[in-house]
Amino acid sequence: MQKLSEFIARSSFNFTVFASVTAFFTYMCFYPFRRAYTAAMYEELAFWGVQFKILIITAQVLGFAVSKGLGIKYVSEMLPQKRSRNLLIMIALSWMSYFFFALTPAPYNLAFIFLASLPLGMVYGTILGFLEGRKTTDLLVAVLTASFILGSGFAKSIGAWVMNSLHVSQFWMPFVAGAIMIIPFGVCVWLMGQIPPPSTADQEHRTERKPMQKADRKAFISEFAASMTIFVISYVLLTTFREFRDNFTPEIWKLLGYGNNSSIFTQTETPIAIAVLLLMAAMRWVQNNDKAFLIIQGLMLLGGVLIGVSTFLFQSQALSPVLWLTMLGLGVYMAYSMCNSLYFERMLASFKKSGTVGFLITYADYYAYSGSIAVLFYKNYFQKSINYLEFFIVLSYCISVIYVILVALSMWNLRLKKARTSV
Repeated sequence: MQKLSEFIARSSFNFTVFASVTAFFTYMCFYPFRRAYTAAMYEELAFWGVQFKILIITAQVLGFAVSKGLGIKYVSEMLPQKRSRNLLIMIALSWMSYFFFALTPAPYNLAFIFLASLPLGMVYGTILGFLEGRKTTDLLVAVLTASFILGSGFAKSIGAWVMNSLHVSQFWMPFVAGAIMIIPFGVCVWLMGQIPPPSTADQEHRTERKPMQKADRKAFISEFAASMTIFVISYVLLTTFREFRDNFTPEIWKLLGYGNNSSIFTQTETPIAIAVLLLMAAMRWVQNNDKAFLIIQGLMLLGGVLIGVSTFLFQSQALSPVLWLTMLGLGVYMAYSMCNSLYFERMLASFKKSGTVGFLITYADYYAYSGSIAVLFYKNYFQKSINYLEFFIVLSYCISVIYVILVALSMWNLRLKKARTSV
């Protein structure tokens, strides 16, 4: 351990490589706990007039919503020295819930999907706590973001492999996928615990990041009430779209004629991850926090535009299905990755506010997951005649237009606030 600490402290390059690589693999190992179950379709299973897969996704989203609500307190108040231990507890609790999900007959096993999600919703904010408030945070978070872009396809590939190669049932698959990843996750979490805290130079450049108590959280939300309201609405829409895309990718690919290609998930997500990684990493070179915050919002706008434009080109037969879903995914994650991490990182630095990004993103996530449930039930009850591909196309246009308008409105509001505070 001493040699490892000496290696990390030897240079900023060593620190950046160690922290980014460790964060990447930690989140990659986490993702099968989060998404492996989506590789199964649970066809011909329905209860109370609702497809079983929609019920599973709803149970998980409800669990995440409750988890984010709890995380507003626990993630924002978590002491740095307890992060590694808490991550291990979170994953262990989730994994055991999947065990009982497999043993319990449907639909009663939905309760264990909900329970499995309760700890998982706090994982991202906890990992982010190791990385925020540093001069190199943009690069570190860029690599972390690449892991959750790739993670969705990786989790589905793991889930499909468990079912197809190990001949595990779709109900036991989430537990077996977790069993494969739990030891690698534990090793990665131990390594995360070796990351040193931000230096004095980091704090001077990005402001001090410290746990936020209830009064701190309330004061921040009150000060940025208008901007946070607009941002949260736009984030709800974007998260809803990302969740629908991730959860029903197998069904969409099947309708496009790629149902038997289990590697298609990773194949399309890889270029997206690389492109977003490069964009986010490039923010490392923008030292001016005001300028960086403006660029980030511009990239969010561009991502929203790309969702709609790529869908139009696909319908015009100018893009193949693979290229369409790759470009659309790039738009989704260009916007989502910026507002999911760097947005608040640079916002705190630009407005010179002390606090933690973990609280802000958990706060936004708390509201975001409710939108996913609304879309799922709207599709099930009011758009039964439309298949997932047709519904996804309509949803793409709606999200693109509304999201772009809201982001532009938020930018305008924040510029006015910045001008007032600069006087």
